[in-house]
Amino acid sequence: MAYPLPMLLATYEALIEDGDDEIPSCFDEFDDEALFNLFHLTRPCLMFIVDSMRVCMHNVSPKSPPLSVDALVMVTLNYYAHGISSASLLTKLGLTHTHCPAIISLVSGKISEMTDKFVSLPETKEAKATVASNIEAICGIPNVLGILASPHFRVRVSPYDKENYRTFFSPLGYTAVVSQIICDSDGNILFVEKCEAGRTPEQEMWASSAKGNEIEEGLYGPYWLIAGKGYLQSKHVLTSVTDPSNEPEVRFNEAHAKILGIMWATLSCLMRRFKVLLQLGFAKENCLDQKANIIRACCVLHNIAKKFSVPSLPVGSEPVYPGKQHSGTLEVSNEALNARQALINRVFSAPSSNDAQTELRTEKEV
Repeated sequence: MAYPLPMLLATYEALIEDGDDEIPSCFDEFDDEALFNLFHLTRPCLMFIVDSMRVCMHNVSPKSPPLSVDALVMVTLNYYAHGISSASLLTKLGLTHTHCPAIISLVSGKISEMTDKFVSLPETKEAKATVASNIEAICGIPNVLGILASPHFRVRVSPYDKENYRTFFSPLGYTAVVSQIICDSDGNILFVEKCEAGRTPEQEMWASSAKGNEIEEGLYGPYWLIAGKGYLQSKHVLTSVTDPSNEPEVRFNEAHAKILGIMWATLSCLMRRFKVLLQLGFAKENCLDQKANIIRACCVLHNIAKKFSVPSLPVGSEPVYPGKQHSGTLEVSNEALNARQALINRVFSAPSSNDAQTELRTEKEV
């Protein structure tokens, strides 16, 4: 059973207050500024991550060289933050770059196993209503449980390995893997699943998703997920109108784009903090577990960082993927189209407040 992150944080704070003796940590050798530069995380956040990792790694350590959990986490989080391992940190820990792959693989797997604890869709009626209310306050679209997208993360594939290269070649013109993520209006990641070769269409990923099937079957209630043009309009996936023909449809598309933009901002924040996501290294189609572990681990760490109010990094130029229009051969059910149209008619047909004010001013002038 997954426990809400605020409950875990409260338990952690209680443990800190009750603890008489602090466990010495190699993080203590760095001041706060140095820690942030090395890991893009603050000291309290790092300590929570390390303490969480101690619980699940008490019997696990690389055979050579033997290292503390603190050191294992240091190496991995430093690699996540910069996409490479800092030579100065490795020297301080008595390691070389040859030690890093095994360490990063071990820790990434362990953090990935914590996904269900730190990344989860709202389960209770109250939690769902809160998420939907926050989204409606931003864009005006009611009953939305989250924002769905399939971001692409660059990988290296040899162009001489033609079959693999074609499989990983994404619509954006580079080789990548693609994952599937849902976030809320505050940029918290609610769900992360899959790691497929970059050529895989979004709708195909959604159709084969266990969680997607649960949502489409109504197990999460009468809620929508906002999604881009790579997805099909369905009973629970809400896409924009391809060719809006009237003012209500234009207004709906504007509201839809506004809330979908939060996903791109969330992914940008994720990729700025964890630069490893800008280049995940070499990949083969049937060996994507390590890439998936890193993506999930970064999502876990992103949510923890948000709960600790860790500052975002300066805006960069990370690639965003708005989605490739799904194949025209895929048919959308009339029921799904009618449901979207009913929503548009109910919510977006009335004049906006700005329009109403304009009409009022015109009447006074007359």
